[in-house]
Amino acid sequence: MSVEKLQRTPLYPVHVAAKAKLVPFAGWEMPVQYSGVVDEHTTVRKAVGLFDVSHMGEVEFRGPKALETVNRIITNDLTKVADSQALYTAMCRPDGGIVDDLVVYRFSAERIFICVNAGNRAKDYAWMVEQAGGACEVINRSDEFAQIAVQGPKGPELVQRLTNAPLEKVGRYWFTTGQVAGKEAIIARTGYTGEDGFELYLKSEDGVAVWNALLEKGQDLGVKPAGLGARDSLRLEYCMALYGNDIDDNTNPLEAGLGWVVKLAKPDFVGKAALEAVKAGGLKRKLVPFEVTGRGIARHGYPIAKEGQTVGTVTSGTMGPSVDKAIGLGYVPAALSAVGSTFDVIIRDKPVAAVVVERPFLKK
Repeated sequence: MSVEKLQRTPLYPVHVAAKAKLVPFAGWEMPVQYSGVVDEHTTVRKAVGLFDVSHMGEVEFRGPKALETVNRIITNDLTKVADSQALYTAMCRPDGGIVDDLVVYRFSAERIFICVNAGNRAKDYAWMVEQAGGACEVINRSDEFAQIAVQGPKGPELVQRLTNAPLEKVGRYWFTTGQVAGKEAIIARTGYTGEDGFELYLKSEDGVAVWNALLEKGQDLGVKPAGLGARDSLRLEYCMALYGNDIDDNTNPLEAGLGWVVKLAKPDFVGKAALEAVKAGGLKRKLVPFEVTGRGIARHGYPIAKEGQTVGTVTSGTMGPSVDKAIGLGYVPAALSAVGSTFDVIIRDKPVAAVVVERPFLKK
């Protein structure tokens, strides 16, 4: 039996040097932790952490019909944002299932840059090319970039120390270009932690130099590298969906709580008719945030039961370090989705009480 060779990001050498614990993730050999998940989580909430997210993919649409083409492929409305603005969105199949969730960066009407999930690189690119139908150029640039997420309340200060770009003018979900530590970068005020900070898109060969410069310049700010473990607990405390866990081809954005990125008023987009039908017919199930009130921690795939009958599934679950509670997301029937509804999570064959709460778990 052949073992698939894991890919490595341009930052792999720094993870080895830091003695990070490396694990397989979406076909990549990635750091799950350095100093420990809780320590890294707390560092991001209180100071600043660095994440290697170079495994994510990048696709660029170019040409006179780039904006029109991308807008037909995504559920959100790219015509409503300005140049230098970013947009979170879903990309759906005709039946409303989610191909992926994306961050779309609008450079201009003729140049659209899209960040896709690591495990979906090939699938997304093939889908985008097919849906574009030759209307514009679609370029897979995934191997050209190293991507570093600088996240936490001290993240903006750290990045500003290494760039002349006026970051105070870059609002949440806006971006600019400039040099960071002397290297050309896309500097985007986006992230996946619920904290302030920037995501830096760099040439792959520049990743190590910028990572090391950030660590060096941020010592007095308490900067630390952070791995996939902290990334997961941070995003879950803010109820941010993880593709492959909370959303996939068999879930639609309305039941997943992503209705805010579905603009049914748009003239047309792939999946619009299916999502209109879902909305008109009413949701059968919903993705809900819940706290485990009994003893135990919910994990992905655990059954959710009501009065002894399985009614749903946990999609994400962990112990939230910042909220000090066992938290999770899961699909339940619409009748069980209201805040205050109770059910059991089956943990090691035993029913453990849980309650639906408001999102997000962490209130600022």
